[in-house]
Order: sequence, then C-alpha cells, then structure tokens
Amino acid sequence: MDYGFPAVVSVPELAGSETLTWVVAGLLVYWFGIIALRRAELLPSYVGTQGPILTFHTKRGRRFLDRLARPKRFWRAWSNLGVGIAIVVMAAMFVVLALGAISALTSPQPASSINQPRNVIPFPGVNDFLPVSATPGIVTGLLVGLVVHEGGHGLLCRVEDIEIESMGVAMLAFIPMGAFVEPDQEGSKQASRGGQTRMFAAGVTNNFAVTILVFALLFGPIAGSIAVAPGAAVGGVAPDSPADEADVQPHDRITAVGGDPVETNDDLADRLDAADGEQVELELNGERTVTVDRSLLVTAAIENGPGGLAVGDRILRVGDQSVATEREFFDAVGDDERVSVTIERDGEELERELPIGAAVDVTDDGPLREATGSIDESLIVTRFDGERTHTYDDLISLVDDREVGSEVTLEGYLDGERVEYEVTLGEHPRDDGSYLGVVGHSGASGFELSDIGVQLYPAEDYLAILGGGDGSGNALMNSFIGKIVLAVMLPVSAVAGLLPFNFAGFTGGVQNFYEVQGALAALGDGTVFFVANILFWTGWINVQLGFFNCIPAFPLDGGHILRTSTEAIVSRLPFETTRGHVRTVTTAVGLTMLGSFVLMLSVPLLQ
Repeated sequence: MDYGFPAVVSVPELAGSETLTWVVAGLLVYWFGIIALRRAELLPSYVGTQGPILTFHTKRGRRFLDRLARPKRFWRAWSNLGVGIAIVVMAAMFVVLALGAISALTSPQPASSINQPRNVIPFPGVNDFLPVSATPGIVTGLLVGLVVHEGGHGLLCRVEDIEIESMGVAMLAFIPMGAFVEPDQEGSKQASRGGQTRMFAAGVTNNFAVTILVFALLFGPIAGSIAVAPGAAVGGVAPDSPADEADVQPHDRITAVGGDPVETNDDLADRLDAADGEQVELELNGERTVTVDRSLLVTAAIENGPGGLAVGDRILRVGDQSVATEREFFDAVGDDERVSVTIERDGEELERELPIGAAVDVTDDGPLREATGSIDESLIVTRFDGERTHTYDDLISLVDDREVGSEVTLEGYLDGERVEYEVTLGEHPRDDGSYLGVVGHSGASGFELSDIGVQLYPAEDYLAILGGGDGSGNALMNSFIGKIVLAVMLPVSAVAGLLPFNFAGFTGGVQNFYEVQGALAALGDGTVFFVANILFWTGWINVQLGFFNCIPAFPLDGGHILRTSTEAIVSRLPFETTRGHVRTVTTAVGLTMLGSFVLMLSVPLLQ
C-alpha cells in the first residue's frame, strides 16, 4: 500500500543522506583530533586508540567480580543454561540467514529502507529507524547491553579462575561501540573446554536476561499506567490536502468536529459523516479550532490497483453526482458494482471505470485458494453470499458472522473480468472464527479516502503491543514472548507492513497521543514516558546484541562457542582428529554466515 504521508517513515531518505554526510565529516574532524592528541602524548595512559575508536581501560572492578563470583556452582549452572540457549539460537540464526540468502537469490525483492547501508550504522538520525529524539534511550540501552555482556564474560573468567588483565568500553565520540574484558591469555588456554564455553555464552545469557527484565517492567507497571489521550490521533497529513491547507499538523489530536467531541479514531469518521456542508470546524488538542474546506482525496492506494487511482488524486464525481466526502462517495456508489469516477490529477480531469469492493490477495493455502486455484492478482470482492461489500471491513464482518463450514458465494472482479466462486469457509488458524484465506487491503478496492486528508495513527495498537490497553484479539499479544517479538518489530513496523508507522518510543510528538493515569500519574507524563523509552530501547538493543553475538562466526561469541562445541564433538569420534578438522568446520560455517549476510543486504540493492 502506498501512503501519501511523509510521516510514515521516521526520517526521509534525503534528510538521512544529508545527516550521514555531516556525521562522516564530523567523525573525520574527531579522528584527526584524536591523532593530534596521541602524537602530542596528551592522552591518559588508560586511554587507547583503534582508528577513531577510543578504548578506556581500567583494572577497577576486579575485586567486585571476585566477590560476585564466589557462588561458583550457581554461576556455572546459570551459564550452562545460557550455553543451551545460545546453541539453540545459533542454530536458528544459521538457518534464518541461510534461508534468507537463498530467498534473496531465488526470489529477489526490490530494496527497502532496511537494506540501505546507512541503516546498518547505529547512529540516531542517520539510521532511519533510530531517530534523534530517541538518543537517550538508545545510548542507555547500548551502555547497559555492553556492560552486562562483557561483565558476564568477566564474571565467568573469575568463576573459572582466569585472571583479568583489564576491562573497559570502546567509544566513538559519545556513542558506546563496544565493551571488552581482556582475560589472561595463558589462563584462558588452561581453562577447561566447558569453562571456555560457559565464559563465551555468559554475555548473551545476560543480554537475554536483561531483555526479559526490562520488557517485564515495560509491559507491566509502566505501560499499564499509560492510556490513549482523547481525540483522533493525526499520524500524517497529505500534502496540499484540506487539512494541510488548514495547518493541521502530524501529532495533532482532533478533539472535536463542529463542536461534537471526538474521543477515539473511530469517532472521527462518524463526526465527519454527521457534519453537513463542505466546510467543517476541527478542534485540535482541545486548544485551537481550524476551518477545513472538505474535498475527497485518495490518501493510500495499492500499486496497479483497479482504475489506476494514485495517492493525491481528488475524486470529483461518481457518475454525474458530485462528491466531497466519504459518505457522499459510498452513497453515490450504492449497490452498483462498477462505477465511473471523475478524478483530478495535476490539474487535469480524468475518467476512470472501476469496480468498488473489498480488495484481497488470496493466501497460498486456505478455502479461497482451493476454490480459485492459482491467482496472483488482487481480487475485488463486491458481494459475499449475496450481500454488498464496499470495503475490506465489510467483507471481514460478513465472514465473522458465518460459521465454520458454511458454503458461501463470492462475487467480484479479477483483472477486470467478473468472477464468481463457491467457497466452504474453514477454521481460522489463530482463533475459533471462520476463515476465508485472504490478505486484505484496507479501504475500498485497495484505496483509502479522506475528505480532510489525514492518516490516523493507531495509538491503541502500539500501546497494546507494549502491554497497555486491550490486546486480547491478537494471539501474539497474549504471550510474553509474543509481545517481545512484536515490540522488537516496532521500529520497522511500517517497512515490514505490520502497521502504518514506525514506532520509536514515546518521542518525536507521539507522546501527545498518550497520557499517564493511575498511581504513576503523580510523577508526570514526561517522567513516565522517559522511563518507558529507556526500557523499550534497552530491551530492544539487548535482544539485538544477544542474537547478533550468537551468529556462529568469528570473532563473535557464537564463533567461539561453535569452536569449543565442535572440539567436544570431534574428540569423541571413533577416529583420530586434528585441529584442522575443527578449523574446517568453523571456517565453513563462518563463511556461510558471512556470505548469507552479504547476499541478504546486497541482492535487493541490485534490483
């Protein structure tokens, strides 16, 4: 679905490129400054350099680790649990990356924002998914993740009686790029194979533990104290739309229409329908009122949809009837399955003939696939068992009213030709409801309309993922692990097609859509939102660090665990083995991982 709203992606591509240029220039100046300080011998003895990276070394904390390591049996049991988790994750990462590379080669897809090189750089404001407004949470999350990761290595060094030469962090300007523990090399070699494996697994074990802890706090008391603020949340405003001309801004809340209060996003459509005339008064944030001259605008449209409608088109007439609102559009369509629509595009009036119904794609398996066979194009469903369907919501409502096993007739249009199918509804794979086997596009015939030109922000959905509100309708939201999976996807939710906007925490104006209630309200909205952002990014970064370090390739922890595990296996084989056999296995796996990662990033960029 193509949306005509610049707020859908958190940082526009052009702005990201300009920011990257300034960041690179700043890093060069910073690097030359470090070189000058090093040559003048002005850097303290505990500060080292590796290119533009400063490493801060210290021997402090070793006594604390010695005291903390005293319950050795507990820490070995903890790390043995971590070894099991790490091995499972390693195997999963190997399979995921390998399958991703195969998919990139066999079914190449055009590049998206995720594939852009700047989105590999963990810099807020450069990476599209790490906005500048989230910098405090991101930096805190990085520091916590790196400290607990390397702290785990250091702790297990002492548990296994391996001396520690020094510990520290690596910084690129104010961005923490890594942390490190320098164990005594001779002591590491003398440690048992099991001890080495536990030491390497301790870091990712701690990262996963921190992930569970902070998300438990976020999903529990913090998100539980946050509620959606009254009003319709404006996530985006279409350029040159009636709302844009009236100075409605993204992150405003429409709290009243013509004096009638608006409590939720759903209320907005009802209030606009009830308002007469082509002008309407909108109250914003409960503070100011603007006058909007309504006209019917296409605000989202599927690519190559019926009639070729595109974002920004204005619908002037349906047949001979002028329309300026959604209600007038659907009243003009009525029971007609195909209509003639007059649109305005770039100042020119164009005629379009198109069917009006629910636009769906048929899933690979399901009742409709069995009835239709191979269908690659979007199907426009105009009638479901004799009842008229104008939108995808109409279709889903009718399907939900039918029992599993019901035989229904589907009528509509496929590639411009009228079709009719007999379908037996199946059982929904995630609940007890009926199942048709389609993926739908919101709106009518794959396009969405607005008579003021705003795209609403589904604030309830994002809050439900984070543990607030009501997420009972989604199976993933009913489990703690499912919530973590969904939360990790939030910064790329728009690119992944899960939700219309990327979510980077309660920052950048999004906090206007929420308010704090209950016992924590005394702390103030700003404090609670700040804590929520810290928890969100700390959990997000720690789970990323845990999975990344489990990739079975050197110099990551997964590569070391692969080596020690391979040594343990080959030592039990009934024939003589050498280190060369172990090296062959680890090198082959590592090269496979590296090649898979490069293919997943590069192949889409070549399309």
